[in-house]
Amino acid sequence: MSDAVLSRLRAAGLTLPDPSRPAANYVSFTRAEPLLFITGQTPVLRGELQYLGVVGEDVLIEQAQAAARLCALNILAQVHTALDGDLDRAHCLRLGGFVRCRADFTQQPLVLNGASDLILLALGENGRHARTAVGTNALPRGVPVEVEAVFTVV
Repeated sequence: MSDAVLSRLRAAGLTLPDPSRPAANYVSFTRAEPLLFITGQTPVLRGELQYLGVVGEDVLIEQAQAAARLCALNILAQVHTALDGDLDRAHCLRLGGFVRCRADFTQQPLVLNGASDLILLALGENGRHARTAVGTNALPRGVPVEVEAVFTVV
């Protein structure tokens, strides 16, 4: 197995967190060859929520971007597990992001850039993806951002 993805993360001062476990009756990922679907990831590190609140109210855009970046790291941790440690086989097709925000907040794409930029940094050209950024009034446990992903496995 090559470790180009892990090397790029290390060069950026990042390491993969331990993958989070499902909080209810679902799985962290599913495969339908050649696709890999990753369950929505929240900004959790070592089992602790790192960000809470409403973007545009008590969470700044920069904080929300950092939360989205952590969501993306958690996505990569799930992919790492799903592919038995071989992240170099993953090509990101799509990210879907949800931003808990005020009704008049319109910068959801800017927030989701935190996740998109991290995926591109980690996967290089295999990180180019389609994306959706949606505003919502509530997310699980009060987090400001949740991100899900679809990959193809090569």
